[in-house]
Amino acid sequence: MRCKNIKNTIYGYIPTNWEMMKIIDYTTLVTDYVANGSFASLKKNVQYKKEEDYAVMIRLVDYNSNYNKNFVFIGKDSYNFLRKSKLYGNEIIISNVGANVGTIFKCPKLKYKMSLAPNSIMMKTKGYADFYFYWLKSKFGQFAIKSIVSGSAQPKFNKTDFRSLKIPVPPLQEQKAIAATLSCLDDKIELNNRMNQTLEEMAQAIFKSWFVDFDPFQDGEFVDSKLGRIPKGWGVGRLDDFFDISIGKTPPRKESQWFTKNKKDVNWVSISDMGKSGVYVFKTAEKLTEEAIKKFRIKTVPENTVLLSFKLTVGRVSFTNHEMVTNEAIAHIKTKDKTINEYLYCYLKSFNYERLGNTSSIAKAVNSKVIKAMPIIIPNGGILEKYNNIASELFLQIKKNETQNHLLKQLRNTLLPKLMSGEVRVPIPEVD
Repeated sequence: MRCKNIKNTIYGYIPTNWEMMKIIDYTTLVTDYVANGSFASLKKNVQYKKEEDYAVMIRLVDYNSNYNKNFVFIGKDSYNFLRKSKLYGNEIIISNVGANVGTIFKCPKLKYKMSLAPNSIMMKTKGYADFYFYWLKSKFGQFAIKSIVSGSAQPKFNKTDFRSLKIPVPPLQEQKAIAATLSCLDDKIELNNRMNQTLEEMAQAIFKSWFVDFDPFQDGEFVDSKLGRIPKGWGVGRLDDFFDISIGKTPPRKESQWFTKNKKDVNWVSISDMGKSGVYVFKTAEKLTEEAIKKFRIKTVPENTVLLSFKLTVGRVSFTNHEMVTNEAIAHIKTKDKTINEYLYCYLKSFNYERLGNTSSIAKAVNSKVIKAMPIIIPNGGILEKYNNIASELFLQIKKNETQNHLLKQLRNTLLPKLMSGEVRVPIPEVD
């Protein structure tokens, strides 16, 4: 039930004991990369490096990759020159240029010294940082940011306009209580993600030991094959010798009525959806109507089908969580033999796709014929069954964790606007 003591603001109703202030009046710092000097002086004094060096430039792309690859480094002199945008961890960062304008993330704590990269703004609040991290991610914060965005080809906003935005200011203890409620959900999601990473690494480690290094079979007889020496009795062939392979399809984009976000319609998987979902695809950015699927004869994909991307991003692998459809950049690799799915997933994840070549000079891609002709080793049935007995339990737990994460995210997304408007109040711990 909405609090009775409310007042109207540009973001709707909020509790009367919440103030409204400009960002400039409730922050200790709002800055960006270009605060350090002119473009000429930045070009002269800041040199980017691929090899490891004194400090890391924190970019949106690093956040999207979970800070685990392809950092851009700078030397000590460059780092010191960028003194106005140094980062120490937990600062709020807002992307302010490009297609992903308005993306909100927190600066991590890395082993390197850190500096803010171009195309982002950093903010330090006088309040509780986690509350404003969530507020900026909420529909209210995103509405505020969109109100100052200019440009269509290259959307952007500047820090001066950002400073002028108004934000709600609840009592500090209430800020902490609200943020703690949301952080509790995010912490559980992150714990599940770490557990799943470990579970998948276990499945991959056993796969490598058994099917790459052949550790358990070294005392047996080996024979030559197109893929090198393999244990006698194992098969080698094309992917389509062992699996039913189909390809997705995209209805004409000019007929936009086929694309929806309605719950009742069928999830339509893109490569981007595969990248965001972990091992199993639960949610997609777009859906297709049943009419579109029937009209354009789009292949449906059953639950627990292995998906493989082969255009633009080659080699992304996922399972379907339920019946879905995909675009034309994704292959569906199906089998009635349930003892082989986990093996197939691990095989495709560990495969070196550079062996397949590149059929496009513009973008990395291979065609569906190449995917169907991919070489694969198939162990004898007894070995596959033993591996499946182990791997299926690991993947079952991964699926349970991802299912729980899906529900936790739904809960968090439902609570977020209600908490950020004061529609739902949280108990405030008493301070001794």
